[in-house]
Amino acid sequence: MLSELSSASDETDASSTHYRCLAEPEGLLRQFLRHPPAGFDAYVSPEGVVGFHTRFDLLTTADAALIEFFDSLPSATWLRQLLRLRTCFFGSTVNEYAPLPSAFSPVELTRAMLAIWAKDSPLMIVKDIAEASPLLPQQDSDYAAAFLVACEAAGFILVDGQALAYVPIDFVSEEAYLARLSAGRRKDIRRKLRARDVLRIERLPTGSARLVDDQLLTHLYALYLKVYEQSELHFDILGAAFFSSVLRDETLDGHIFLYSVGEYLIGFNLCFVHAGMLVDKYIGLDYPAARDYNLYVVSWMENLAYAREQGLNYYVAGWTDPEIKAYLGARFTFTRHAVYVRNPLLRAVLRKLVHRFQSDHAWFEQYADKPATHS
Repeated sequence: MLSELSSASDETDASSTHYRCLAEPEGLLRQFLRHPPAGFDAYVSPEGVVGFHTRFDLLTTADAALIEFFDSLPSATWLRQLLRLRTCFFGSTVNEYAPLPSAFSPVELTRAMLAIWAKDSPLMIVKDIAEASPLLPQQDSDYAAAFLVACEAAGFILVDGQALAYVPIDFVSEEAYLARLSAGRRKDIRRKLRARDVLRIERLPTGSARLVDDQLLTHLYALYLKVYEQSELHFDILGAAFFSSVLRDETLDGHIFLYSVGEYLIGFNLCFVHAGMLVDKYIGLDYPAARDYNLYVVSWMENLAYAREQGLNYYVAGWTDPEIKAYLGARFTFTRHAVYVRNPLLRAVLRKLVHRFQSDHAWFEQYADKPATHS
């Protein structure tokens, strides 16, 4: 059984724990524990189980129709407040998949998480458990599958997560990659890539002397906030201290791609190399300049080029905006969340409505039925 958990500010950290299902450097998880997002109380047990407590809006991943229904009710504001529950999460918001300590069997880990939670909040969520992921070693995928079975047997409700986009690096050139897309998309992407002629593109490793510059870091963080403010899904907002610490950490094998017009920086993309993958984590864009210079498409192709040049196996493009990523040629894999609800009435309601919280999976099933979008 696991010991009592410690706050992330205590001496305990995750450095001595071996994790399964990591798609990024372990150092990124340590940075999360040291500099958690605003409103998050991060924790780690002495044995390395990591997580956080926060107020969680139950409608965060609900489909548009369900949100519209709640917002149409006379007491909508009051109801929305009721649906913001103090929640115990296992996992982090800087990992593609829940990092699972390898020292325990799936059944032992499930029991341990329930013991750590000890019903100290209305809701417990193990977020982003890998499901048959092509991005992980087979033994990690098998462990995650067994863990999902153990969670369901223990009374958790399993909810489909978001669509994680990725691209296998199995092409020899940009032209070979574009040749797989439809003629219309090839023409559109080539047109947008003309912006490269007027952009200055740089790549800096994390820990670079350039990234000691406080003025540059302030600008980069401001660009991150502009993307956050444009996003429809607001769950976590990482602080400036997190970014500064990550960008100055030379152990992470991180790479920041900078996009400038003249001397003015209009965008960046922060990626990490791990286990043969280039993992795209954070983006910052200055609107409307980023749109005018098609930075999303340009950065996509730059990342693919870097992954190919480095002999990597995959480019992992993250969770959001699956439609544009599908347009650019991505494939998708999914996670599942394991949810434990203390209130039996709320638990019964969630079981009935679970399909209303799986919008990415519903989108994918529709997308997968249209071969033309894969062409």
